[in-house]
Amino acid sequence: MKTLGIIPSRYASTRFPGKPLVQIDGKSMIQRVYEQSSLSKSLDQVVVATDDVRIADEVKRFGGTYIMTSDTHQSGTDRCAEVIGKLTDFDHVINIQGDEPYINPEQIDLVASCFQEKHVQLATLIKVITSQEELLNTNIPKVVLNTAGEALYFSRQTIPYIRNASEKDWLKNHTFYKHIGIYGYTTTVLNEITKLSSSSLEQAENLEQLRWLENGYRIQTRTTTLETLAIDTPDDLNRIFKS
Repeated sequence: MKTLGIIPSRYASTRFPGKPLVQIDGKSMIQRVYEQSSLSKSLDQVVVATDDVRIADEVKRFGGTYIMTSDTHQSGTDRCAEVIGKLTDFDHVINIQGDEPYINPEQIDLVASCFQEKHVQLATLIKVITSQEELLNTNIPKVVLNTAGEALYFSRQTIPYIRNASEKDWLKNHTFYKHIGIYGYTTTVLNEITKLSSSSLEQAENLEQLRWLENGYRIQTRTTTLETLAIDTPDDLNRIFKS
């Protein structure tokens, strides 16, 4: 069984144009993500999937591998599907966020470990919420699980609602989870889900994984204790430099 790590990377980010090429301690962001991903013990190959020649040139400069993809993709999942149409000898794909320069390779391995169970179609990571700020932050997707650790639903709102406790005491009464945005797919399922039409729940929450759940796919989760550091805006980058 072979596993491909794909780093979708585009130049034209609305909130931070040119983000993959920004320099962090002497290396571009995309180089840092690529190098960290290459430390994973579970990946047989790592590639950058991009639609921009500037990113491709940067990957070539530091000795990485890239695949040019269409500039019309709406998500990283769609970009990953195009890649496996060109690299066809892989059984699983791990979709690695291109804006996490310090991603821990152990998190990649944890997602990949889900596929040791043959029934797993899709996989992702979750983390226990420990602060009231995270719990109520609508920019942080939350997830509720079934007894097998599969996702039942994702929401930007706090779920579940604790009826018989004050909001300030919710963390004392229930274990809440936030979603960590790294995905794994079997190549068969990846091809299938990118052919699905956008769903009503996906549109309501702006969370693509709800399309998969609405269509009957199962998403296995694993709990990580490691934090992620995504850079969505220039302010996020400034916070790294100050830390």
